[in-house]
Amino acid sequence: MTVEEAVVPQRPARVVFTGDFSDRYTGGAREFEIEAKNLRGVIRTLDELYPGLGERLEKETTVAIDGEIHEIGYYQPVRPGCEIFFIPKIEGG
Repeated sequence: MTVEEAVVPQRPARVVFTGDFSDRYTGGAREFEIEAKNLRGVIRTLDELYPGLGERLEKETTVAIDGEIHEIGYYQPVRPGCEIFFIPKIEGG
């Protein structure tokens, strides 16, 4: 651990949902601060807050971490202070 890590507290990740998604699953809550080492930990924490939400996130969203799009990769690392956006998948035929 560096001196900076010892002095500066770790910041939780900022997690953001779109309005429509948050209206359906979190009662309108759109932003959360979550401490986790990977995307799986973020999803697990959200599922604890809103039972069943983890499954919805896995099936219905794509994830952007600090602006980079990722398919749901459970072990995608999450650094302190990053921004995680859960984006509803676009369905079409």
